[in-house]
Amino acid sequence: MLMLALPLSASAAVTVVDDAGNRVTLDAPARRVIAMAPHITELLFAAGGGGAVVGAMNYSDFPPAAKKLPLVGSDAQIDLERVIALKPDLLVVWQSGNTARQLEQLKALGIPLFYSEPRALGEVATSIERLGALMGTTPAAAREAAGYRAAIARLKAQYGARPPVRVFYQVWDKPIYTLSDKHIIGDAIALCGGVNVFGGMKVAAPAVGIEAVLQENPEAIFGSEQHNPQDTGIGMWLPYKRLLAVERGNLFRLEGVLLTRPGPRLALGAAQLCEKIELARTRRPHS
Repeated sequence: MLMLALPLSASAAVTVVDDAGNRVTLDAPARRVIAMAPHITELLFAAGGGGAVVGAMNYSDFPPAAKKLPLVGSDAQIDLERVIALKPDLLVVWQSGNTARQLEQLKALGIPLFYSEPRALGEVATSIERLGALMGTTPAAAREAAGYRAAIARLKAQYGARPPVRVFYQVWDKPIYTLSDKHIIGDAIALCGGVNVFGGMKVAAPAVGIEAVLQENPEAIFGSEQHNPQDTGIGMWLPYKRLLAVERGNLFRLEGVLLTRPGPRLALGAAQLCEKIELARTRRPHS
Protein backbone atom coordinates (compact mmCIF):
# COMPACT_ATOMS: atom_id res chain seq x y z
CA MET A 1 0.00 0.00 0.00
CA LEU A 2 2.84 2.41 0.85
CA MET A 3 4.60 1.76 -2.44
CA LEU A 4 1.39 2.33 -4.37
CA ALA A 5 0.90 5.67 -2.58
CA LEU A 6 4.34 7.01 -3.40
CA PRO A 7 3.78 7.94 -7.08
CA LEU A 8 0.56 9.69 -6.16
CA SER A 9 2.15 11.80 -3.41
CA ALA A 10 5.18 12.55 -5.56
CA SER A 11 3.10 13.97 -8.40
CA ALA A 12 0.28 15.65 -6.48
CA ALA A 13 -0.06 19.43 -6.84
CA VAL A 14 0.22 21.42 -3.62
CA THR A 15 -0.85 24.96 -2.71
CA VAL A 16 0.12 26.96 0.39
CA VAL A 17 -0.11 30.63 1.37
CA ASP A 18 3.22 32.34 2.10
CA ASP A 19 3.99 35.07 4.64
CA ALA A 20 3.19 37.80 2.10
CA GLY A 21 -0.30 36.37 1.62
CA ASN A 22 0.47 34.93 -1.83
CA ARG A 23 -0.85 31.53 -2.92
CA VAL A 24 2.11 29.37 -3.97
CA THR A 25 1.19 26.37 -6.12
CA LEU A 26 3.54 23.64 -7.30
CA ASP A 27 2.49 20.91 -9.73
CA ALA A 28 4.63 18.46 -7.76
CA PRO A 29 6.72 18.64 -4.55
CA ALA A 30 9.85 20.77 -4.92
CA ARG A 31 13.02 18.77 -5.49
CA ARG A 32 15.47 21.64 -6.01
CA VAL A 33 15.09 24.53 -3.56
CA ILE A 34 17.26 27.61 -3.00
CA ALA A 35 17.19 29.35 0.39
CA MET A 36 17.65 33.10 0.12
CA ALA A 37 18.47 33.71 3.82
CA PRO A 38 20.13 31.77 6.66
CA HIS A 39 16.89 31.38 8.64
CA ILE A 40 15.24 29.91 5.54
CA THR A 41 17.99 27.30 5.24
CA GLU A 42 17.27 26.27 8.84
CA LEU A 43 13.53 26.12 8.21
CA LEU A 44 13.95 23.93 5.12
CA PHE A 45 16.21 21.46 6.91
CA ALA A 46 13.85 21.42 9.92
CA ALA A 47 10.98 20.63 7.55
CA GLY A 48 12.80 17.48 6.43
CA GLY A 49 13.87 18.94 3.10
CA GLY A 50 17.62 19.23 3.56
CA GLY A 51 18.20 16.89 0.65
CA ALA A 52 16.24 19.19 -1.65
CA VAL A 53 18.20 22.35 -0.80
CA VAL A 54 20.63 22.97 -3.66
CA GLY A 55 21.76 26.51 -2.85
CA ALA A 56 21.85 29.10 -0.07
CA MET A 57 22.96 32.59 0.85
CA ASN A 58 26.05 33.58 2.84
CA TYR A 59 26.01 32.90 6.60
CA SER A 60 23.88 29.76 6.08
CA ASP A 61 25.86 27.82 8.67
CA PHE A 62 23.24 25.65 10.40
CA PRO A 63 22.74 22.75 10.45
CA PRO A 64 26.36 21.76 9.73
CA ALA A 65 25.35 20.20 6.40
CA ALA A 66 24.28 23.66 5.22
CA LYS A 67 27.92 24.79 5.18
CA LYS A 68 28.51 22.53 2.16
CA LEU A 69 25.77 24.12 0.05
CA PRO A 70 26.72 26.18 -3.04
CA LEU A 71 26.31 29.89 -2.31
CA VAL A 72 24.20 32.01 -4.66
CA GLY A 73 25.21 35.36 -3.20
CA SER A 74 24.92 37.66 -0.22
CA ASP A 75 22.41 40.09 1.23
CA ALA A 76 24.07 42.73 -0.98
CA GLN A 77 24.24 40.84 -4.27
CA ILE A 78 22.60 37.71 -5.69
CA ASP A 79 24.39 35.81 -8.47
CA LEU A 80 21.49 35.27 -10.87
CA GLU A 81 23.56 33.16 -13.24
CA ARG A 82 24.36 30.77 -10.42
CA VAL A 83 20.70 30.66 -9.38
CA ILE A 84 19.68 29.71 -12.92
CA ALA A 85 22.49 27.15 -13.23
CA LEU A 86 21.18 25.30 -10.15
CA LYS A 87 17.82 24.79 -11.90
CA PRO A 88 15.61 25.37 -8.85
CA ASP A 89 11.90 24.58 -8.87
CA LEU A 90 11.30 26.76 -5.77
CA LEU A 91 12.93 29.90 -4.37
CA VAL A 92 12.28 30.76 -0.73
CA VAL A 93 12.97 34.48 -0.27
CA TRP A 94 13.14 36.91 2.63
CA GLN A 95 11.29 40.15 2.02
CA SER A 96 13.17 42.09 4.72
CA GLY A 97 16.59 40.74 3.80
CA ASN A 98 16.49 40.50 0.01
CA THR A 99 16.33 43.93 -1.63
CA ALA A 100 13.36 44.97 -3.76
CA ARG A 101 15.66 44.96 -6.81
CA GLN A 102 16.79 41.41 -6.04
CA LEU A 103 13.21 40.22 -5.56
CA GLU A 104 12.15 41.73 -8.89
CA GLN A 105 15.05 39.99 -10.61
CA LEU A 106 14.08 36.67 -9.03
CA LYS A 107 10.41 37.11 -9.98
CA ALA A 108 11.47 37.69 -13.57
CA LEU A 109 13.00 34.21 -13.70
CA GLY A 110 9.52 32.70 -13.57
CA ILE A 111 10.41 30.29 -10.75
CA PRO A 112 7.80 29.93 -7.96
CA LEU A 113 8.62 32.15 -4.95
CA PHE A 114 7.67 31.58 -1.32
CA TYR A 115 8.07 34.64 0.92
CA SER A 116 9.34 33.73 4.40
CA GLU A 117 8.86 36.36 7.11
CA PRO A 118 7.87 34.84 10.49
CA ARG A 119 7.01 37.71 12.86
CA ALA A 120 5.61 35.70 15.78
CA LEU A 121 6.86 32.57 17.51
CA GLY A 122 3.91 30.50 16.32
CA GLU A 123 4.62 31.39 12.71
CA VAL A 124 7.90 29.44 12.84
CA ALA A 125 5.94 26.22 13.29
CA THR A 126 3.50 27.03 10.49
CA SER A 127 6.44 27.95 8.24
CA ILE A 128 7.97 24.52 8.83
CA GLU A 129 4.64 22.85 8.01
CA ARG A 130 4.03 24.87 4.83
CA LEU A 131 7.56 24.32 3.54
CA GLY A 132 7.17 20.63 4.33
CA ALA A 133 4.01 20.57 2.24
CA LEU A 134 5.83 22.22 -0.68
CA MET A 135 8.67 19.68 -0.51
CA GLY A 136 6.51 16.60 0.10
CA THR A 137 8.01 16.06 3.57
CA THR A 138 4.86 16.67 5.61
CA PRO A 139 5.37 13.92 8.25
CA ALA A 140 8.88 15.12 9.15
CA ALA A 141 7.74 18.75 9.15
CA ALA A 142 4.78 17.93 11.39
CA ARG A 143 7.05 16.24 13.95
CA GLU A 144 9.47 19.16 14.01
CA ALA A 145 6.66 21.72 14.30
CA ALA A 146 5.04 19.79 17.14
CA GLY A 147 8.32 19.64 19.08
CA TYR A 148 8.88 23.35 18.58
CA ARG A 149 5.35 24.22 19.70
CA ALA A 150 5.74 22.07 22.82
CA ALA A 151 8.99 23.85 23.74
CA ILE A 152 7.37 27.27 23.35
CA ALA A 153 4.33 26.16 25.37
CA ARG A 154 6.59 25.02 28.23
CA LEU A 155 8.31 28.41 28.33
CA LYS A 156 4.99 30.24 28.31
CA ALA A 157 3.70 28.11 31.19
CA GLN A 158 6.88 28.70 33.20
CA TYR A 159 7.50 32.38 32.58
CA GLY A 160 4.50 34.02 30.91
CA ALA A 161 2.80 35.10 34.15
CA ARG A 162 5.95 36.17 36.01
CA PRO A 163 6.34 39.83 37.10
CA PRO A 164 7.23 42.01 34.10
CA VAL A 165 10.83 43.07 33.44
CA ARG A 166 11.56 46.05 31.19
CA VAL A 167 14.10 44.96 28.57
CA PHE A 168 16.31 46.67 25.99
CA TYR A 169 17.64 44.42 23.21
CA GLN A 170 20.69 45.87 21.43
CA VAL A 171 21.55 44.55 17.99
CA TRP A 172 24.44 46.91 17.25
CA ASP A 173 26.22 49.75 19.01
CA LYS A 174 27.60 51.96 16.19
CA PRO A 175 24.94 53.31 15.77
CA ILE A 176 22.69 51.77 18.38
CA TYR A 177 20.09 49.53 16.78
CA THR A 178 17.34 47.69 18.60
CA LEU A 179 14.37 45.53 17.58
CA SER A 180 10.74 46.50 18.03
CA ASP A 181 7.75 44.22 18.51
CA LYS A 182 7.42 44.08 14.73
CA HIS A 183 10.36 41.68 14.90
CA ILE A 184 9.86 38.17 16.24
CA ILE A 185 12.17 38.93 19.16
CA GLY A 186 9.43 41.13 20.61
CA ASP A 187 7.26 38.02 20.85
CA ALA A 188 10.09 36.12 22.56
CA ILE A 189 10.53 38.90 25.13
CA ALA A 190 6.79 38.86 25.88
CA LEU A 191 6.84 35.06 26.19
CA CYS A 192 9.35 35.44 29.02
CA GLY A 193 7.27 38.04 30.83
CA GLY A 194 9.47 40.85 29.55
CA VAL A 195 8.46 44.25 28.20
CA ASN A 196 10.40 45.55 25.19
CA VAL A 197 11.05 49.23 26.02
CA PHE A 198 11.14 50.11 22.31
CA GLY A 199 8.50 47.58 21.32
CA GLY A 200 6.05 50.18 20.06
CA MET A 201 8.35 51.70 17.43
CA LYS A 202 7.02 51.56 13.88
CA VAL A 203 9.96 49.85 12.18
CA ALA A 204 11.34 46.41 13.00
CA ALA A 205 14.97 47.55 13.52
CA PRO A 206 15.00 51.20 14.64
CA ALA A 207 18.07 53.24 15.52
CA VAL A 208 17.94 54.82 18.98
CA GLY A 209 20.16 57.24 20.86
CA ILE A 210 21.95 56.88 24.19
CA GLU A 211 19.64 59.44 25.78
CA ALA A 212 16.56 57.47 24.69
CA VAL A 213 17.89 54.32 26.35
CA LEU A 214 18.83 56.21 29.53
CA GLN A 215 15.37 57.73 29.65
CA GLU A 216 13.71 54.32 29.34
CA ASN A 217 16.05 53.00 32.06
CA PRO A 218 15.60 49.29 31.31
CA GLU A 219 16.02 46.74 34.08
CA ALA A 220 17.90 44.35 31.77
CA ILE A 221 19.93 44.89 28.60
CA PHE A 222 20.61 42.12 26.09
CA GLY A 223 23.10 41.86 23.25
CA SER A 224 24.99 39.31 21.20
CA GLU A 225 28.12 37.48 22.29
CA GLN A 226 31.42 39.36 21.97
CA HIS A 227 33.47 37.94 19.07
CA ASN A 228 36.05 40.72 18.99
CA PRO A 229 37.52 42.40 22.12
CA GLN A 230 37.35 45.74 20.29
CA ASP A 231 33.57 45.40 19.85
CA THR A 232 32.20 47.03 22.98
CA GLY A 233 28.63 45.89 22.43
CA ILE A 234 26.51 46.13 25.55
CA GLY A 235 29.67 46.93 27.51
CA MET A 236 29.17 50.50 26.32
CA TRP A 237 26.62 50.94 29.12
CA LEU A 238 29.00 50.13 32.00
CA PRO A 239 29.98 53.79 32.62
CA TYR A 240 26.31 54.67 33.20
CA LYS A 241 26.23 53.54 36.83
CA ARG A 242 22.72 54.87 37.50
CA LEU A 243 21.23 52.83 34.68
CA LEU A 244 19.12 50.18 36.39
CA ALA A 245 20.49 47.34 34.26
CA VAL A 246 24.06 48.35 35.15
CA GLU A 247 23.29 48.95 38.81
CA ARG A 248 21.88 45.43 39.18
CA GLY A 249 24.40 43.65 36.95
CA ASN A 250 21.83 42.81 34.30
CA LEU A 251 23.89 43.17 31.11
CA PHE A 252 23.42 39.84 29.35
CA ARG A 253 25.04 38.42 26.23
CA LEU A 254 23.21 35.72 24.30
CA GLU A 255 23.99 33.75 21.14
CA GLY A 256 22.52 36.28 18.75
CA VAL A 257 21.56 33.99 15.85
CA LEU A 258 19.30 31.95 18.12
CA LEU A 259 17.03 34.96 18.59
CA THR A 260 17.47 37.15 15.54
CA ARG A 261 16.99 34.36 12.98
CA PRO A 262 13.27 33.52 12.81
CA GLY A 263 13.83 29.78 12.64
CA PRO A 264 13.41 26.62 14.71
CA ARG A 265 16.30 27.39 17.07
CA LEU A 266 14.26 30.28 18.44
CA ALA A 267 12.97 27.86 21.07
CA LEU A 268 16.55 27.53 22.38
CA GLY A 269 17.18 31.26 22.18
CA ALA A 270 13.92 32.05 23.95
CA ALA A 271 14.81 29.62 26.74
CA GLN A 272 18.14 31.43 27.29
CA LEU A 273 16.36 34.79 27.20
CA CYS A 274 13.76 33.66 29.73
CA GLU A 275 16.44 32.36 32.10
CA LYS A 276 18.28 35.69 32.07
CA ILE A 277 15.08 37.71 32.53
CA GLU A 278 14.26 35.48 35.50
CA LEU A 279 17.77 36.13 36.85
CA ALA A 280 17.05 39.87 36.62
CA ARG A 281 13.93 39.28 38.77
CA THR A 282 16.01 37.58 41.45
CA ARG A 283 18.31 40.62 41.61
CA ARG A 284 15.55 42.99 42.65
CA PRO A 285 16.04 44.40 46.13
CA HIS A 286 13.82 42.72 48.72
CA SER A 287 11.22 45.05 50.16
